[in-house]
Amino acid sequence: MSLQTTAAEAVPSRERFAEEWEAWHREHEKRRADPHGFLAVTGLFWLSAEPTEIPGLPGLWSTGEEGPTVELAGDDVLLLGGTVIAGTHRFGPIAERGGITVGFDGGVVEIAKRGGRDILRPRRPDFPFLSSYTGTPSYAPDPRWRVPARFVRFVAPRPIEVGAAVDGLSHVYESPGYVEFDVDGETFRLLAFPGHAPGSLFALFTDATSGVTTYAANRTVAIDVSEDSDETVIDFNRATNLPCAYTDFATCPLPPAENHLRIEVTAGEKTPISRVQGAASAAGLVPAAGSL
Repeated sequence: MSLQTTAAEAVPSRERFAEEWEAWHREHEKRRADPHGFLAVTGLFWLSAEPTEIPGLPGLWSTGEEGPTVELAGDDVLLLGGTVIAGTHRFGPIAERGGITVGFDGGVVEIAKRGGRDILRPRRPDFPFLSSYTGTPSYAPDPRWRVPARFVRFVAPRPIEVGAAVDGLSHVYESPGYVEFDVDGETFRLLAFPGHAPGSLFALFTDATSGVTTYAANRTVAIDVSEDSDETVIDFNRATNLPCAYTDFATCPLPPAENHLRIEVTAGEKTPISRVQGAASAAGLVPAAGSL
């Protein structure tokens, strides 16, 4: 099925389509610019068995079999779910891709596990990158990039290992299947991974615009599926950047080899105007490059 046919069948009004996309993107940008969101991350710190001082955070931090531990001295405290923490506190083992958020004077710190390693990511609402953020450029919404698709389920989920935005790190996802779609008479596939909500999938991908007008490493698009039907839709207008497009302090997954599309997907978000690079300071703000 061609993109031209898709537009006529799926979207009755281009004006209404644009209005719906603009409302969706405003909400997406609002979440992205949350005072404690990813644009507020000031650094990425890998924990070890050696108690270590983390810039801007109280206490000494380490990790081991009992998970991340903080040793707070004097009047230093943290806030965990309304409970004040003082002295030595063990947070317990953190699940892969899981995490908890703890408050400190000036912001919050994310305690998480990525690629089998425990990490800290402080987030401050006064971080210069967040306060200077003005939005992400995007392609104009185009109904022809809202493409009918078919979800092809595997007999059993398959573990898929993918790379990460951080060298030496990898992620493993259980893929339930792939989505198949046609563009101008040619069939393409995207391996899909489970989303956060029931009935939700997402696909990481690159295409011929990657590194040119869109971020080189990856973009992601959400896909809704149903137990009752394999028919679905991929709306590439809602393809978004992952945090690694904005900051070096991200461990985002990279697309599997199957998800490198050779066509130009001229829809969705483009390369950000600037990103945080290197040291956790205002000096780390640089124009966004087209690659990692």
